[in-house]
Amino acid sequence: MSDQRDFRQLPDLALRTLGGGVVWANDEAFAARENLISPGPSVFDAGSFGHKGKVYDGWETRRRREPGYDEAIVRLGAPGIVRGVVVDTSWFTGNYPPEVAVDGLAVEGHPTVADLLAADDWTPLLMRTGVAGDTENEFDVTSDRRVTHVRLRIFPDGGVARLRVHGEALPDPRLLDALGTVDLAAIEHGARVVGCSNIFYSSPNNLLVPGPPRSMGEGWETARRRDDGNDWVEVALAAESVVAVAEVDTSYFLHNAPGWATLRGRAGEGGWFDLVPRTPLQPDTRHRFVLDAAPAATHVRLDIFPDGGMARLRLHGHLTPDGRTALDRRWTDARVAAKPLSRNEIA
Repeated sequence: MSDQRDFRQLPDLALRTLGGGVVWANDEAFAARENLISPGPSVFDAGSFGHKGKVYDGWETRRRREPGYDEAIVRLGAPGIVRGVVVDTSWFTGNYPPEVAVDGLAVEGHPTVADLLAADDWTPLLMRTGVAGDTENEFDVTSDRRVTHVRLRIFPDGGVARLRVHGEALPDPRLLDALGTVDLAAIEHGARVVGCSNIFYSSPNNLLVPGPPRSMGEGWETARRRDDGNDWVEVALAAESVVAVAEVDTSYFLHNAPGWATLRGRAGEGGWFDLVPRTPLQPDTRHRFVLDAAPAATHVRLDIFPDGGMARLRLHGHLTPDGRTALDRRWTDARVAAKPLSRNEIA
């Protein structure tokens, strides 16, 4: 993964397993719009044909016979600030769109499709840009504005396998106030992975997604170690918080779960302190630990010994007053930021 852009280490805010949805497309004659945000890479069967022609694991529109473009609107599973997009045209060779554009929109509540189509304040995240076929086309996005929806436009028509919208989730502080005790390590609440020793098999972002895992493939798994070290992941919490209950979940990891784990916290640039000392882990088990009078923390580090796979990391607690103030400042700044521009505009 070393050849990928830095933004691809951030979570995909549009992913279906994070709660994203493709709420509308003007055309999906050949392949369904919902495929755009499916987890995992697009798959291809050369001999697979249906009543409408070749079956593609992506979104494909009919051939245009008039001027215009096709478009799809995606509701992000976790609203936030977009740092990069991937318009993946895998398997589309003679039928991919030559150019694409991506726009963002921030709306309150639960808008209808009619509301989204009528909105006049869509702002560009990626200006109309050329793309290649059968390629993961990566684009940095320069934006400080929080968005809840993105719009993919393809010029003039064609097929896109996946749309990835990588960024930093930014929740409404009022939501966390109302919920009280929340999972401070959840992507949807603004937590993010800021360091990891090994991502050989799967991304550590999987630790922070909502819902229980459905297979070993939905967790974080490292390569087998052949030295005396251990693997670890560091998470920046939603904001400065006090963690009351920690959950370390090895579900579905049977013969490759870590033998032990520790949890440590730190506030800002301060030193690390123990939340859960080195503790044996059981395979395929949700381990829960009540933390009595834990100090406030902005970051938590999970160390596993020596290696293996973890399904989920949950850190339930509440924001400190300073954390609530900081989150409110981020929220306010992201709502009033200047109109974003992409660095990838093609004249």
